[in-house]
Amino acid sequence: MWHSFWSWYERNYVLNVSIALGLFIIQIIHLTWLGGEVVALRAFGYTLFELSGIWEKIIVLVDYTEIPAIFTMTLVYVDAWRRGDRRNAVLMLFLLHSQWLHIFWITDEFVVDTFSEHGHTVLPMWLAWVAIGIDYLEIPVILDTLKKLFVAVRDKKGIAGVKEALDEE
Repeated sequence: MWHSFWSWYERNYVLNVSIALGLFIIQIIHLTWLGGEVVALRAFGYTLFELSGIWEKIIVLVDYTEIPAIFTMTLVYVDAWRRGDRRNAVLMLFLLHSQWLHIFWITDEFVVDTFSEHGHTVLPMWLAWVAIGIDYLEIPVILDTLKKLFVAVRDKKGIAGVKEALDEE
């Protein structure tokens, strides 16, 4: 069963990495909000922008796309491990899966509440900064996967590789 799955994954590598990267690039929207509203307010005393209403709901939805992104990106790096790129795969998997700590323990709600004027929490302020740092650990993974996609597309002769992968379905 695993052999069949990895054979399919490798035949459709460009498409699979494109989907994983697409899901993870959406997180840049979340990181922009985090930096421009939450961090800027705490660090400088003002926000670059403030989201409310529908835009705040969109940011929450964007943040939840992180969960399928982590699963699809895990496949990218398990495959890299299988291909022999073990050191980089371990590093990227560590950075990637540190997000679970942030998602389930040090949530954005905790960070916003801690940084707000009237925030009430028994946890220390430095923990909010740790959560923010963990969130930004996505950036090296995004950049590394973007590099993987460029190499895969180059090796498959451009966009024809994506079309070929789609046609094989």
